Amino acid sequence: MQPIVCMITEPVTADRFDHVIARVADAAGAGAHIVQIRQRSLEGGPLLTLVQQCVAALAGTRTRLLVNDRLDVALAGGAHGVHLRADSMPAPRVRSIAPRGFLIGRSVHTISETVAATTKGGVDYLIFGTTFSSTSKPGTPGVGVDALAEVVAATPLPVLAVGGVTVNRLPGVAGSGAAGFAAIGLFAGDAKAQAILSEARAVWKSGQRLDGPDAGGSATGRY
Repeated sequence: MQPIVCMITEPVTADRFDHVIARVADAAGAGAHIVQIRQRSLEGGPLLTLVQQCVAALAGTRTRLLVNDRLDVALAGGAHGVHLRADSMPAPRVRSIAPRGFLIGRSVHTISETVAATTKGGVDYLIFGTTFSSTSKPGTPGVGVDALAEVVAATPLPVLAVGGVTVNRLPGVAGSGAAGFAAIGLFAGDAKAQAILSEARAVWKSGQRLDGPDAGGSATGRY
């Protein structure tokens, strides 16, 4: 089984939209399942423009574009879904007004949030973190893959790990029973998405432990 892969876009200003669109297209070409447009600093107008351009860039691919929390922009921009924050609107409410096939995800940080999201319904998948310490959330310690495994066991929904995910850490994520992973930094460097996903799939499939300080299964990075 291959991991579900979600690329989350790095923060960008309007003059850098071409950069984001190129990365989105690269991820889609590599076979990423989901691209999440996460741009909290953008106003509705520029965000809508970015979403529309990314939707166009994904035409003809199987990659689905989701907008972080802005349901209005997701619907207006023709996105394939929305990813809700843990404290955002109820998923059943979104489901009641969204078109057929609209994908709904939610972020969770605890088992209680996981159980609540599962019980209320309307959600297609969950993203749990912060699994490892991450530069996108400085000062927030990673909870480790043991906590990830507990969340996976608490819901029948697919759970993706987020936060500090590197290829070296994927064996621990896979071993937790998670359905896949979401990442910002993993896709933000110079490496092409095809190389990243090819290596990630090989690691996930083999379950092989990778050596090194990041190969771990705990919040401190030990396997």
